[in-house]
Amino acid sequence: MSAPITVRDISADEHLAWLQTQPSASFLQTPAWGDVKTDWRHESIGWFDGETMVGAALVLHRSLPKVGRSLAYLPEGPCIAWDSPRLVELLRALRDHLKAKGAFALRIGPPVPTHRWQAPTIKAAISDPATTRYDQATPDVVEPVGTSVVETLRRLGFKHLSPEDGFSAGQPEYVFQVPLAGRSEADLLAGMNQLWRRNIKKTQKNGVTVRIGDASDIGTFHRVYLETAERDRFTPRGVEYFERMYRVMSSEDPDRIRVYLAEHEGDVLAATVFIRVGEHAWYSYGASTAAKRELQGSTAIQWQMMRDALAAGATTYDLRGITNTVAEDNPHIGLIRFKVGTGGEAVRLAGEWDLPLNRVLYAAFDLYMKRR
Repeated sequence: MSAPITVRDISADEHLAWLQTQPSASFLQTPAWGDVKTDWRHESIGWFDGETMVGAALVLHRSLPKVGRSLAYLPEGPCIAWDSPRLVELLRALRDHLKAKGAFALRIGPPVPTHRWQAPTIKAAISDPATTRYDQATPDVVEPVGTSVVETLRRLGFKHLSPEDGFSAGQPEYVFQVPLAGRSEADLLAGMNQLWRRNIKKTQKNGVTVRIGDASDIGTFHRVYLETAERDRFTPRGVEYFERMYRVMSSEDPDRIRVYLAEHEGDVLAATVFIRVGEHAWYSYGASTAAKRELQGSTAIQWQMMRDALAAGATTYDLRGITNTVAEDNPHIGLIRFKVGTGGEAVRLAGEWDLPLNRVLYAAFDLYMKRR
């Protein structure tokens, strides 16, 4: 007979050691990420089958004012075996542990795919006026594990958060990924559309160079990022955030985070933040200048990051979130076309789910976040 699954606090070192035994995990589930998110209290927890660790998670806590009870949030986590026949037991052990610690609600974001749309399917959907969203297009792949996880969460009383819902923390449900497993650089190039291949050749012909920076280049990245924020009308993060992210993630693993800069004759054309945990690599932040856009600095930097991810043994290159739209009149369609040109695929994840542990406090917190 199996021992009962238990959850208990673990040290950051124990957490990191366990993650290093896994093929990958989200960078949002590394101990270092807790040190990046200074506006949340954080802790590491582990699942145990007897004395054997079978899972780990970074838990971020946001407290209700004056009450001392918290929302316990596991962004893109926990890192457990989502195909386990004991999944219900794993989730109930998590619930009980966090409830005993004073959490009024549990929020998780299972990093498991449910549906995939490949590049030809996306292109056809964009050209079809009757199709305006991914979930209106027939997926190329329906993932059985992800589908089962969603059913299990519903059965256990979890509530699915759409991006429009109240105080959703906002990790993307739809992402764009380029599969790398078993592929060479030549395979990657062959999978791209003609425009991407032509632009890669153009960057080489025009003398655009891409280099990996260090901590001293964060300021340069941030200047380009501020220009991008003004142009694209989003609220930028301060430079201190990126300095802290680079410092704490590099301290945890020197290969975890990189800054890339695309340059031409002394001018910075584009700058990005690249993150890798095991076999998963992310294009996390990107920025570009308005100057010399015809030289395709953003294309050059993406191609270099893909090649480096492949060389490091990554099986997935992740361009992070996309909106659930394929409508030609959507303002994001240019970005979608840029990503589709890589030959990758749109992936729907299980999304974020809340389990209220105290319904009165959960409702009060929802109201508080909406009024902020």
